[in-house]
Amino acid sequence: MKILVVGAGAIGGYYGARLLQADVDVTFLVRPKRAGLLATQGLRVRSELGDFDAPVRTIQREQLHTGFDLIVLSCKSYDLGAAMDDIQAAVGHDTRILPFLNGLSVYDELDARFGRDRVLGGVAQIATMLDKEGVIRHFGTHDAVIVGARSVATEQAAADFHALISRTRGTRSLSTDVTRALWNKWVTLASGAMMNCLMRGTIADILSTENGADLMRQAMAECRSVANAQGHSLSDEEVRLLEARLLDKGSDWAASMMRDIAHNAPRLEAKAIVGDMIVRASRHGLDVPLMRIAYCHLQVYELQQAAGTVAAVFAR
Repeated sequence: MKILVVGAGAIGGYYGARLLQADVDVTFLVRPKRAGLLATQGLRVRSELGDFDAPVRTIQREQLHTGFDLIVLSCKSYDLGAAMDDIQAAVGHDTRILPFLNGLSVYDELDARFGRDRVLGGVAQIATMLDKEGVIRHFGTHDAVIVGARSVATEQAAADFHALISRTRGTRSLSTDVTRALWNKWVTLASGAMMNCLMRGTIADILSTENGADLMRQAMAECRSVANAQGHSLSDEEVRLLEARLLDKGSDWAASMMRDIAHNAPRLEAKAIVGDMIVRASRHGLDVPLMRIAYCHLQVYELQQAAGTVAAVFAR
């Protein structure tokens, strides 16, 4: 299987490196700046599961061609439109696309552009970031990948990729109901992210406050109500795991969107993670007040970033 990984950032670079360690044919589609850095220092990963330091094959948009069996997407949701434009020339008749993106609206966009029969379902549960030196850093040892077909046409590609990724360290699953897995992740991420970003703290920070646990339960209940209305109710075991993760008083977990805010990122995945959940809640007449407060908070941040007023507001 010939794989094109779009970008060599925190997620794409990490899993591309792991696949290379498993002797998989991987090429990275990167921008000129990242290509130059990779040419001089190679791809670098720092992880308790094993480091990676090696030169990698890169390609730029104008050099793209068909011939790839699978394209792995791991961009931020707000960059999906540009990423789809970038990969167009590489999508051949038998090419399949595997997104590791947040939310479900990204699948609507990919299906509309390339057709549902080309798009697999993918979930990556891992904490990584690309630092200022261009090194990918993996926090902790948790690394879980779920992949699955969303139509009969993608079953073989899902099985083939699962066989390859299973050569690497971590939990690797081939799901027969990947849409359920996608909803499960979205509920977990949206619940945690809205609280992390509202409170500017980790799970442990939030649960150490007088009302933190109750608010976290409300966040989970609101997100679960949307999943229920959409026909994707979490099982009792999935609810138990959700609560174990987000009600763990010793957890230092925080959503990457909170880290983005801490680093004054100009854009957030607020729309895909929280905003689209509200859109779906509205379709079913659901009351999600905490979710709306969180989304308003995130939108204010993005508006201030766009206007360049964040520093001025906090300097008053």
